[in-house]
Formats: sequence, structure tokens, C-alpha cells
Amino acid sequence: MTLETLVSAVKEDVAALAKKMNLQSDAVIINQCGENSYLEYEHEGNTIRAYSFAEKGVGLSRNNALLRAKADIVLFSDEDIVYHEGYAEKILNAFEQHPEADMLLFNMDVEADRATYHIEKEQRVRFYNSGRYPTYSFAIRREKLHKANITFSLLFGGGAKYSNGEDSLFLLECLKKGFKVYALPIEIGKEVPRPSTWFNGYTEKFFFDRGVLYYYLYGKLRHLMAIRFLLAHKGVMCQEIPVKKAFELMCAGMKDAVL
Repeated sequence: MTLETLVSAVKEDVAALAKKMNLQSDAVIINQCGENSYLEYEHEGNTIRAYSFAEKGVGLSRNNALLRAKADIVLFSDEDIVYHEGYAEKILNAFEQHPEADMLLFNMDVEADRATYHIEKEQRVRFYNSGRYPTYSFAIRREKLHKANITFSLLFGGGAKYSNGEDSLFLLECLKKGFKVYALPIEIGKEVPRPSTWFNGYTEKFFFDRGVLYYYLYGKLRHLMAIRFLLAHKGVMCQEIPVKKAFELMCAGMKDAVL
């Protein structure tokens, strides 16, 4: 099997990015920078193909990388990831040990205030426990993904109309298409702290956008899941906007999704 790391970047020096990220596999870099160009080079015996595009949007950049990927296994990544030595070998070994798996999720060393997940033990990922994994944890069999006709939403994520959520929607679509997904307690890299490209606090837009996302994620259960979400996080999220107002904003987002 072969592995390719698919990197979504913004205004990066693509010629230096492979070294900066410690890439140890072939890679496709999509650089959102306001211009169009192409650079191909070798790094530690691996081929790095870097495309710079004027268009913006994390979903679009990941789809552009997928269109150009060639390897058996694709690993999604961002410019702020620095990989551990041997990460590529660990991922390929994991797929060899799980021939039934279509998709594997891996741990990343992330600062506590940004961590949304940590895999303590190997487990099967189902609908009910799939909503907390970021895209940089995803490694997938490329051919399976293309046959299922799955791509990233262009509505959600940095540079898109609505805030984050493209990762949850993507994983949910994989599960709907019958993918066998496993989360493994294997750490492959570290996220370098940087300002968020989408999070500006728990504003009215945050709750509105979350409502749109919940419409697509949970369907008929969207209102119940919104209440659960707000009650679970009200101590942190609802200090400036009360729970009732936050719920009204989420409901407005749900209505906007229908239109």
C-alpha cells in the first residue's frame, strides 16, 4: 500500500512546508493564496505536489487535493501539523492489521483548550459517537472514497459561509455509505497552536451556524440535540448569550438550512 498526505494550507511557502511539517510520504498541498501556480519537488525521497489556487474554503481545498491524489491511502492534514517520525509507517501498518477497515482515525497531540477528542482504546466508530473527530485524524482508502462519491461540504469550515462542521458531515456521510471506521490510540503528530480561522467567540453567528450544522447532522432530532448541546456546555458558551437566546439562534439556523 501507498500513502499520500493531503494538506490544506493558507498563504504558505509551499517549498518549505514539507520540511516544516516533517512530511514522510508523498503529498498533495493545496495552498489558498490568491494566485494560481504549481510546484513539484522531492523531500526525503517523497514527491510533493503543491497547487496554489485563488479560491478559498477548506472544503474546496480538501476536494481539490482528493481529485489529485494517487495513493491507496489518503491522510488529511492542515498546515499547522508537525508529524512524528514514522507516522506514515504506523498508518500503513494499521491498515494492514485492519484489512476490513475503510477508514481509520488517529490521535494528535493538541493543546487542552482545543482538544475535542482523545482515543484511549481501539473502538468502532458509529453514528452516535462520530461527532467529535477533526479532519486531521482521518485516513481513508482512496478508491473506496471515490466509489462512494463522497466529498467535503462547501458550506462549512474556514472560508465558507458557515463555521466549522465539514469534518463531522464528512464522517457522517462515510458512515451512511457503510464505511467500517475504527478509532485507534496511535498518535501520529502534534498540532502547533495558531489563531483559529473560524472561531471568534460564542457569538450570535456561532450559534446560528451551529443550528445549520445540526439540521444536516441530526435531521428530526436536531432540536433535541441542540438542547443537549447547550445544556452540556452552557457554563462556557452561554456567559454572554443566555441559553434561551442561543437556542433561538440555533433554531433560526435550522430554518435557514431548509430554505
